[in-house]
Amino acid sequence: MGAAYFYHLTAAPLEQTLPMLIGKAQGAGWRVVVRGRDAARIVWLDEKLWAGDPTSFLPHGIAGGDHDADQPVLLRADTQTVIDGCLMAVDGAEVTAGEVAACERVCILFDGLDGNALARAREQWKALTDAGAPAQYWSQEGGRWEMKAEKA
Repeated sequence: MGAAYFYHLTAAPLEQTLPMLIGKAQGAGWRVVVRGRDAARIVWLDEKLWAGDPTSFLPHGIAGGDHDADQPVLLRADTQTVIDGCLMAVDGAEVTAGEVAACERVCILFDGLDGNALARAREQWKALTDAGAPAQYWSQEGGRWEMKAEKA
């Protein structure tokens, strides 16, 4: 059974934090699906990942291609995929307690400087933990990640 890790972004934006977390998930041997809510935003993330640090290249693709099943990192703006490794939800994308249970890990990344994103993350925390999903809340206070809360 997996767990949901909530990442409250304040010191570094999504386009900097996401590659770091993807690298950690890949280091654990997990396939990664990045789920967003908006196709244009997924294209933006795709461009940011391709333009990232060449020494930490992350092979990936946008869902809908011929080789989706072979992608180590798949970006998508819908919930139509089975996750067998790590799901990273951005921009308030939906995550169910069943997905948390089925995945190795679910990472929910949200912009802590955006009131709407913060409210959505609180809703997700409550829904997932009320459904019995274990969760951890991580914050970037002082520029480094610290676990601030945990619910088993």
